[in-house]
Amino acid sequence: MSDAAQPSASEVRAAAEAVKAALDRHLDAVERRSGEDDPAVFAAFNELAAAAEEYDELLYEAYDEVTPFEIPGDGSLPAYTGPENPSALSVLIRRDYSVAESRRLFAQAERIVELDPDAEPAVNGARAEIAGVGSSVHTALGVLFGEFEPDEIASRHKEFGLEEGDSTLWVTAADEPAEPGEWLNAPFDDVDPQRVLCRFDVSSVFDEEEDEEDEAEEALSDGLEILAPDTPDTRR
Repeated sequence: MSDAAQPSASEVRAAAEAVKAALDRHLDAVERRSGEDDPAVFAAFNELAAAAEEYDELLYEAYDEVTPFEIPGDGSLPAYTGPENPSALSVLIRRDYSVAESRRLFAQAERIVELDPDAEPAVNGARAEIAGVGSSVHTALGVLFGEFEPDEIASRHKEFGLEEGDSTLWVTAADEPAEPGEWLNAPFDDVDPQRVLCRFDVSSVFDEEEDEEDEAEEALSDGLEILAPDTPDTRR
């Protein structure tokens, strides 16, 4: 990074002062909290995390130093502040995949085109050339997602040469239904975490955590079995 691009000492100092002020606001919110899910505490926590991250970045850019603390993230949402009886809702879904077997993907796309030569690939931008369906991942994915509903792809992803990654589903409350076409250009920009009614997450990290717990239990069990039945117990 060039010297011209580096933050000034005053900018770093201002960021440090912002952290101090955020610490005071967070402590004040904690001392005044009305319960375990007080939204004021969540808001103060987020402000403190943002201020600390900003200071850490500027400190590193200016002096090549870092802070000794880290703000933990547990994936939890802030307290719900939406309507008690929502009259409208939005369901937001994200599913990640990796292309594990491109040949299988191409074969499925080619089969779709053979059954429907006029298939319209759901490719971003201009219509892709159907002739490239057997060699272009871009085109093959467009054909696949143009033919099948996302839920069917999720249930049959291995058939299509895809490997599942993380996925999440959020149900958010709204005051009233959106106007037709209102949010189509930016469907995820205005998501308010405090209006999430419920969420469902799927990730391999949860399986890893369960495996670690099982290994810990097995290790404990093995440790308890060190004394064999025929071995006298001399412990007092």
